[in-house]
Amino acid sequence: MINYVTVYNDLGEYITMDLRRPERSGFLVHYIDGLGPTKANIEMTEMAVMDGSIYNSARSTSRNIVFNLIFIGNDIEALRQQSYKYFPLRRRIRIVIETDTRLCQTYGYVEANEQAIFTNMAGAKISVRCPSSYLFSGSTQVTSFNAVQELFEFPFSNESLSANLIEFSSLQLDPIKSIEYDGDVEIGVVITVHAIGAIENLEIYNTQTGESIAINTDRLALLTGEGFHEADDIIISTVKGSKYAKLVRGGQVTNVLNCLDMYPDWFQLKKGPNIFTYTAESGEPYVQMKIENQIIYEGI
Repeated sequence: MINYVTVYNDLGEYITMDLRRPERSGFLVHYIDGLGPTKANIEMTEMAVMDGSIYNSARSTSRNIVFNLIFIGNDIEALRQQSYKYFPLRRRIRIVIETDTRLCQTYGYVEANEQAIFTNMAGAKISVRCPSSYLFSGSTQVTSFNAVQELFEFPFSNESLSANLIEFSSLQLDPIKSIEYDGDVEIGVVITVHAIGAIENLEIYNTQTGESIAINTDRLALLTGEGFHEADDIIISTVKGSKYAKLVRGGQVTNVLNCLDMYPDWFQLKKGPNIFTYTAESGEPYVQMKIENQIIYEGI
């Protein structure tokens, strides 16, 4: 069941429509079209010498969300003008939908805001065209390959005033992690590798599929003048439509896509467990890595 729909306009202003308490916003949500899975375009080729067709490709279409609203309250004119404010024509808006089991969002552009003015039941029919076929999770899933184990406890005894005898915490390095993905569609990830020392020729693996991405630190040294050393960050995105590899060093960002191996595998998370690990020719204990991903759904 849908509980809330929140719309953010291009200025960051928002309105929350509570489907169970519409008097709070003045917008009674009669119904919303376009929250289920979109259609798919299936491309096939007909053959002259055989029955049927041959499958070529398939792609999901863009999403069209249509709000059918009824204005309730004493000041209908003010509510109508609020609809102009939160659904501005041609502008980009963000739509967040909260159900009993999911919190998802998408972005779109307001195509039409049709008002029913000269009727006993004033309202609006608002069409929003969304470029993405899918709905995205409201938050980012983060998997860290490093953890801090707390060691400091009370009461404590300091047996020396010069030696470092008290250990407050310990950094635990785990080179293998499983990412549990619960989305409906495969999605790329953003990998951030932070160096706390010199690292040579790092390689990241998906142990289930055998896919890998290798960072050639010799090429990195030729490009930037130095290899992968302390305080450097290398960020790799495998998200479709936004793939990149960049080095962040001393506040400067450098494109290091050509420092990856010739044919990198752009990881895509599949539904269920996805197990990743990493190795390095040297400096493996200096690797601090995390993998971030969103969750995408075909519909609510």
